[in-house]
Amino acid sequence: MSTMAILISLLLLMFLAYRGVTVLILAPLMAALAVLLSGAAADIMPTYTQLFMKELGLYVIKFFPLFILGALFGKLVADSGAAHTIADWFMRKLGHRHAILTVVLACALLTYGGVSLFVVAFAVYPIGAAIFRESGTPKRYMPAAIALGAFTFTMTALPGAPSIQNSIPTAYLGTTTFAAPGLGIIASIVMLWMGSWILQSRARKAMANGEGYGPHDDELPSTDGVKRPGLLVALLPIIVVIGLNAAFSYWILPALDLSVLREERFGKVDPLSVIGLWSVLLALMCAIVFVILLNWRRWENLTATINKGTIGALLPIFNTASEVAYGAVIAGMAGFAVIKDTILNISPDHPLISAVLSMNVLAGITGSSSGGLSIAFRTLGSDYLRMIEAAGISPDLFHRVATIAAGGLDTLPHSGAVITLLAICNLTHRQSYPQIFMMTTVVPMTALLVVMVLGSTFGSF
Repeated sequence: MSTMAILISLLLLMFLAYRGVTVLILAPLMAALAVLLSGAAADIMPTYTQLFMKELGLYVIKFFPLFILGALFGKLVADSGAAHTIADWFMRKLGHRHAILTVVLACALLTYGGVSLFVVAFAVYPIGAAIFRESGTPKRYMPAAIALGAFTFTMTALPGAPSIQNSIPTAYLGTTTFAAPGLGIIASIVMLWMGSWILQSRARKAMANGEGYGPHDDELPSTDGVKRPGLLVALLPIIVVIGLNAAFSYWILPALDLSVLREERFGKVDPLSVIGLWSVLLALMCAIVFVILLNWRRWENLTATINKGTIGALLPIFNTASEVAYGAVIAGMAGFAVIKDTILNISPDHPLISAVLSMNVLAGITGSSSGGLSIAFRTLGSDYLRMIEAAGISPDLFHRVATIAAGGLDTLPHSGAVITLLAICNLTHRQSYPQIFMMTTVVPMTALLVVMVLGSTFGSF
């Protein structure tokens, strides 16, 4: 009965989220429903106050700095005009014949530089819509192009990506965001090439059949008045984030004496478990100061930008934390033990296969890759550490496989990222979701298969 309660709760969560109900309300309600249907009505309030809220708080405590710094940096980059400069440069270099690739690469560069995927979608959409309209490319392919550039390889595969997804495993595995760089680059190339080829091929076929941009009444925000820096100035903050992240990860922090972390007052923490997260945070802090100084004369209202960027972190983190808390409640139910044992026993001697299954199941449940990763490592982390040690698998390889796997079923129709993206583009699930699913699920899973084969054969590199 407990397993059935989980399934009913999850299906309702997907349906109501698809209908636009906020997860801030849905997550606790659906968690309570799962507890009620499992026959433990008396446990509803203890579950909410002692488990749901506790897990929500723990997630906020651990990752709030990353969310707030990432959102602030992204807002600064967007308001400085750098996002428009980069997108416009790609348009001029690639031309209208490569409208889809232009959007993909512009989104990829911005997200790899630390700009929030939602900020990227808002910044690139007006330019992308103009390119698609002028080239006659069907607009229904635009959400998939944005998703390919912002939701896939720059989020989970590229080494050093300052995304929350790439940072979560560092706290549990003692790795850095540059884990398995060679495999990450290969996975990124597979996703970029395969996704772009599929999208462009489908778009050209549609155009050959007479389909054009479509009768869309776009209300595009004007970008003519945006003060844009030169290309070099626009790229420098992104270069700073990536470069400093590497410097802190490999040279600066490992060279410091961090033994103080092993003291009781700091929770007896292994220094290796914090270096990855600290590196991203320090890189973003430095980049924020850098982008402010670099564009000092360009700010119309710096205070407003800082305030909006900071406040912009609140909804994403509490949405994700609510999804994580929902997953924690589900993970504590008897029915989840059956699911957990099934996943772990499918291939007990191959932890990479178990990781792929668990990350996808949990990301699908929460509609969030970061939510799925957090729950998986919190509930199954000790099991996986034991399994990879017994199998002689590198933590770096496990980090990369787990992260890419979490970017598989995280974009089911109820995903908040998908719903927001479609709203930005003024399109519906019926018009664009099949292409989004292909770009954010089929393409990443194909790249993951390549990584697993290479990693199993040659190890982490």
